[in-house]
Amino acid sequence: MEILSHLHDLDDEQCAALAQQGQRGAFTALVRRYQDRIYRFLLRLTHSPDDARELTQETFLHAYQALPRWTPQARLSTWLFRIARNLAFDWLRRGKRVEFVPLNEDDSEGGGEGYGAYCRDPAPGPDAVLETAQRYQGLEAALARLPTEHREILLLREIEEMSYEDIAAVLDLNLGTVKSRLARARAALLDKLPR
Repeated sequence: MEILSHLHDLDDEQCAALAQQGQRGAFTALVRRYQDRIYRFLLRLTHSPDDARELTQETFLHAYQALPRWTPQARLSTWLFRIARNLAFDWLRRGKRVEFVPLNEDDSEGGGEGYGAYCRDPAPGPDAVLETAQRYQGLEAALARLPTEHREILLLREIEEMSYEDIAAVLDLNLGTVKSRLARARAALLDKLPR
């Protein structure tokens, strides 16, 4: 248990160095840190939970196999996202996807009745919750209709909160191209949002 807590305190590069020395627990710690983020990124690129799970596994398999060649000059997170992105684009090129964006998604989950008249609920009322859910669905649908290059750059910047430099490393672009592509992607998203 001490070994696991020790790995928890290490940064990504230290864990990667230990994993390069053959400590599998260190690589497992890295997988735990990044698997959810990589999965969410791939899910939004592929629109398929099954394929996103498979591509997430492939990402970490490729990373494990390439780990001996990884150098600390590249941030581990950008390296992992670059592997995931390349695998997703290979998958997209192979034509394994069907672009389908339903007009009316019903992702709302059934909720409770609230607290009733005896206790004032500080949460937003049903109208506000419905409006927020509709905005979120509209945003997700608009994002799904964007070309992949726009969708991926928005996901990396707005969802993963990567710096422009890290995005440039993941996408293998220069900084100016990242900024201009991000501006075009934001404009395209605004154009696709329901009014």
